[in-house]
Amino acid sequence: MELNGVRIEETFAEAFPMLGTRLVVTADTPTWVQAAVVSMTGFATSVIGCGCEAAQERLLSPDETPDGRPGAAVLLFSISKAELAKQVVNRVGQCVMTAPGTACYAGLAEGEPIALGNSLRYFGDGWQIAKRIGGRRYWRIPVMDGEFLCEATAPVAPGVGGGNFIILAADRRACQTAALAAVTAIRAVPGAILPFPGGVVRSGSKIGAKYKGLIASSNTAYCPTLRGALPSLVPEGVESILELVIDGMSADEVAAAMRAGIGAVVALGAAAGVVAVTAGNYGGKLGPYHFHLHEVMA
Repeated sequence: MELNGVRIEETFAEAFPMLGTRLVVTADTPTWVQAAVVSMTGFATSVIGCGCEAAQERLLSPDETPDGRPGAAVLLFSISKAELAKQVVNRVGQCVMTAPGTACYAGLAEGEPIALGNSLRYFGDGWQIAKRIGGRRYWRIPVMDGEFLCEATAPVAPGVGGGNFIILAADRRACQTAALAAVTAIRAVPGAILPFPGGVVRSGSKIGAKYKGLIASSNTAYCPTLRGALPSLVPEGVESILELVIDGMSADEVAAAMRAGIGAVVALGAAAGVVAVTAGNYGGKLGPYHFHLHEVMA
C-alpha cells in the first residue's frame, strides 16, 4: 500500500490486555490543572520500567466537569488491578492532592472499584468527612488552602496497551515533524493516550537482551547506525525512525488513534521526507490484539 508516496508496510501492531481507569482532575484555574496532571503522569511511559502507563486524555471545559471548574481527563493503565490501585493512590495523593485548589473524581461510569478517597482520607487525621451526593460517595479532606474533595472509589475496566506504528524518514527533522503531526491528530481521539514523552518514543524496544536479567533492550533492527552490522530493517534512504505507542480503553479506540496518526503522517507525504510506516510485533506471541496497518488504513 502506498499513500501520498509513503509506503505502508503489510504488517501489524501487536497489543496486549491491560486494566485502565479514567480520573478527572479539576482546579481553580487551568494552570493548576496542568500542574497536577503533569506531575501525576510523570514517569509513566511503560510498564517495562514504570508501575503504570498514563497521560492526559484531553482537557475539559467547566461545563464538562463535576464541579463546574476547569479540568482534565487522565487515563492510567497497568497490568494488574493491585498495581493500578497502588499507582492511582500514590499519584493522586502525591501529585493532585498537593496541587493548590484541586479535586479528583472518577471518570468511568462502570467497572470494578479501586480505592481512591477511601485510602487518601486518612491524611485528614480524623477530621475527614464523607458525603454522598447522587449515589456517589466523596471524601472532604482538610488541607491548608481549604479542603481536597476526592471521590471514594474509581472504576477499573479492561483496556488495550501497546498499539503502535513506526515512522521511517529521510532525516531526523523530517521524522520529528511527522511524529508531531501524528501526536496532534491522536490527541483528538477520545479514549486513547500516548504515554511516552511528547507522545513519541525514540528508544523502541524488543523482548529480551544478551545481558542476563534484562527483559527488554533496544530494537536494534531499527537503529540506523547499526545498518550493515547486523540484520537490519532500515532501508536505504532512511536515517531516522520514531515510534508512537498507544494505549486505549478499547481496541476500537486504539485503531482509531492509529488511523488518525498514520493519516497525519501520510498527509505530509514523501515530499516532506517520510519514507514508510510500519509497526512493531513479536509474531503474535506478545498479545491477542493485532492491528493490521492495511486494514486500519483501508
